[in-house]
Amino acid sequence: MHDVLPYVLILYYSRHGATRTMAEQLAAGVESCPGIEARLRTVPAVSPTCEAVDPEIPAQGAIYVDLDDLRHCAALALGSPTRFGNMAAPLKHFIDTTSTLWLNGALVDKPATAFTSTSSLHGGQETTLISMLLPLLHHGMVYAGLPYSETDLMDTTAGGTPYGASHVAGQRSDQPLADSERRLVRAQGKRIARLALAMQSLREPS
Repeated sequence: MHDVLPYVLILYYSRHGATRTMAEQLAAGVESCPGIEARLRTVPAVSPTCEAVDPEIPAQGAIYVDLDDLRHCAALALGSPTRFGNMAAPLKHFIDTTSTLWLNGALVDKPATAFTSTSSLHGGQETTLISMLLPLLHHGMVYAGLPYSETDLMDTTAGGTPYGASHVAGQRSDQPLADSERRLVRAQGKRIARLALAMQSLREPS
C-alpha cells in the first residue's frame, strides 16, 4: 500500500496565460479520477544569450519543475505555445537537461501526452504537438493522444487534434477556451490519469 498518491506531472510553459489555463483544465480532468493527483509545474524563461535569472519561485502560477518531479511521476503531460510550429525554447531547454533520466530509463513505459495553444487556427498546432512527442519517444514513454471517441474532435471549429488538445488563443492571446476545447483538454487529463493508473500496476513487481 502506497502512502502517497501517484501523480500526473503537467509540465508547461506559458507566456501569456493560455497554455497555463489549459494545464489547469487538464489537471481538473486528472483529478476527476480517484486514486491519482495532478502536479502542475512550469519552466523559467530563457534569454537569447543565456539562462534568464528568475526568482526560485515564480510570482504566479505553478512552481518550477525539477528532475525529481519528472523521475517520480506516473505520467507526463507537456504543454507549450507554438513557436514557428515547434515547442517553445524554455520547455525544450528543460527537456535537454533530462539525459540522466534517459540513461537510467526512468521514464520507460510511462504514459505521456501533450497540449498546445496558438494565436491562429492554422498556427502550427499539430507540428508543435509532434515536436513534443519526439523526446517522449526517445525516453521510452507511451504516447497517448485524443481518440475520436471524443466527438468534439469531429465538430470543433476551434482547437482540438488527435495528437493532443489544442486552443486558439487569438492574436492577443486573450481568447478564452471554447467549450469544445475545454471538454477535450479535460478528457485528455482523464485519459492520461486512467492510463497512468493502469500502467503503473503493470510496472510494479508482483
